[in-house]
Amino acid sequence: MNLVSKIRTVPNFPKKGIMFRDITTLLKDKEALTYTIDKLYEQYKDKNISKVVGIESRGFIIGAALAYRLGCGFVPIRKPGKLPAETIREEYQLEYGRDAIEIHKDAITTGERILIHDDLLATGGTIAAACNLVKNLGGEIVGLSFLIELSFLNPRKKLTGYDIHSLIQYDSE
Repeated sequence: MNLVSKIRTVPNFPKKGIMFRDITTLLKDKEALTYTIDKLYEQYKDKNISKVVGIESRGFIIGAALAYRLGCGFVPIRKPGKLPAETIREEYQLEYGRDAIEIHKDAITTGERILIHDDLLATGGTIAAACNLVKNLGGEIVGLSFLIELSFLNPRKKLTGYDIHSLIQYDSE
């Protein structure tokens, strides 16, 4: 299946010059969604994953479905102030400024095998912060999973040493 054909590109969103890759068109297509989950499952089915960690908010959608398919737990990573219990926080650099993400302190125990999933890999800042959170809780990161990778932004240079898998790569804006 050609997954690229299932992604809608929205020019100048959220700001001028950005080509936004909208996954809602893939998500509403039952065959494309099933194919996506199946392809990711095949990649990770033999990795003995303890939990899938999904990054807010679109990483929750496929991440939770993948956790179900893998027969493991799901853990959300969220923007600050969104999780109700005690959290740890990781700040990271944006193009203009800083942001942060949080995870519950009790979400992962030492030695658990973790797959981190997000919908899009762009510059690598958010996923690097997520990796730090997981490592700080003692999790062993088995892989980093993405639906889309903007390879022209060279995000993998921030993620040396991690097993990275993306279903779709864009080589240009």
